[in-house]
Amino acid sequence: MSDQPLCQVDQSSIHQRGLFATCDIKAGADIIQYVGEKICKAESNRRALEWEEQARTSGEGLVYIFELDDDWDLDGRLGENPARYMNHSCDGNCEALNCEGEIWVVARKDIKQGEELVYDYGYDMEHFLDHPCGCGADKCIGYIVREDQRKKVKKLIKGLKTKSKRLSNQG
Repeated sequence: MSDQPLCQVDQSSIHQRGLFATCDIKAGADIIQYVGEKICKAESNRRALEWEEQARTSGEGLVYIFELDDDWDLDGRLGENPARYMNHSCDGNCEALNCEGEIWVVARKDIKQGEELVYDYGYDMEHFLDHPCGCGADKCIGYIVREDQRKKVKKLIKGLKTKSKRLSNQG
């Protein structure tokens, strides 16, 4: 096995920078470990709320926290962690798996050299309007929401558009 990394950071059409395959990668392959600072849930929540507030004003995505277990999370924002540059896609070619307390990015399907490595961030629909999606996948609904909640969000969006249209026609 080569010591050469399977991916590298480069310019992305999805969100400025992304992670790209440096060679062909087979489905099921471990690509890169997501590393960072191990933090307790209280600190994780504090950071996430702080960064979410910053993101509302700056437009940047700033939350790089993965859940490790019921007590601990992993903050990959600082330090040497190229995996933090992976972008969301509603049709990801990778997934992030918790393997005995370590987060590994694994190929969901065969990936060609030069292809961007993307995964579904799996956000809950609670604040979906705060997380617009620019992945461009065929099944993208315009917001970063985990797959099992996309139908509900599509209905909500349709309802919001209908209500907005009615209000504009009244004016």
